Amino acid sequence: MLIKDDFFEKYSDFYRGKKILITGGLGFLGSNLAIALVKLGAEVTIQDALLELYGGNTFNIEPIKDKVELHISDIRDEASVNWLVKGKDLIFHIAAQTSHVDSMTDPFSDLDMNCRGSLILLEACRRFNPAAGIVYCGTRGQYGRLEHIPVSEDHRMNPTDIYGVNKMAAEMYHFIYHRVHNIRSVSLRVNNTYGPRHQMKHGKYGILNWFIRLAMDNGTIKVFGEGSQMRDYNYVDDVTRAFIMSAACDEAWGKAFNLGSGKPVAFIDMVRIILSSAGSGKMEQVPWPKDRADIEVGDYIADFNLIEKVCGWKPEVMFDQGLKETVEFYNKHREIYFNA
Repeated sequence: MLIKDDFFEKYSDFYRGKKILITGGLGFLGSNLAIALVKLGAEVTIQDALLELYGGNTFNIEPIKDKVELHISDIRDEASVNWLVKGKDLIFHIAAQTSHVDSMTDPFSDLDMNCRGSLILLEACRRFNPAAGIVYCGTRGQYGRLEHIPVSEDHRMNPTDIYGVNKMAAEMYHFIYHRVHNIRSVSLRVNNTYGPRHQMKHGKYGILNWFIRLAMDNGTIKVFGEGSQMRDYNYVDDVTRAFIMSAACDEAWGKAFNLGSGKPVAFIDMVRIILSSAGSGKMEQVPWPKDRADIEVGDYIADFNLIEKVCGWKPEVMFDQGLKETVEFYNKHREIYFNA
């Protein structure tokens, strides 16, 4: 973990003894957040459905497995969610369908998980725990193709896929419940995130992490077209800090925040850095497949000034440093993540 000790010292008083629910808590973002929250002294409950092909993995919480309460259930299970929200001070809502391509081939599953699942959670809070605060995990995909860069939170949303539409709708559900039912909510529009504890079985969720595996396996990374599109990338510990900081910030409630790196990288250069960090693999440039070209958004560079101004967050882990940490983690746990 690359989060500094003084960060934990600063937030331990706020989180010590807090009762927290993390939906999707065995996945990439949820498990890294759970580990940090346990270190802060929080009482953490994890909900995860462990759906096939998704990122849930019990090994992700190995360092804290005896310090959290784990429930294997689905965000769409009303009875389970109604029970789990009771008595919680904070809820980090991360459970989602996250494949852009799958959202186009199976739109009803995306709708069910990302929209209906969020409404079930919000209704459970309205009925059984209206005092809880919810941090919703939004996405940069809500913006779609950008009209100007860097993109600020007031940029028009024009998603290019069903995933972006449903994540946008779910964010709006949270803010309606915030305004009408006083269910405190904040949304983080999460950027391209990489790091330890991501699923490494396929490339549907988190292409950068999949590229890391391909390079470590001495495989070929295919770059569509020229690979000139600019992207922001955040190391998972920086995203974890954003979750923790926004929930502890009174001024954050009711707002949506972009996350970003401040140092965008061309897609093809990202691949070159991965190959260098892994010390293996090769790159091949190929034409755009139609299913990818149809949903490609072009350049994405985030303006994260608002969350820096309101909560004091800014990224701390540089791309090279984060990649080094990630490669070391998967070298150590290759059997678990690559061959499971």
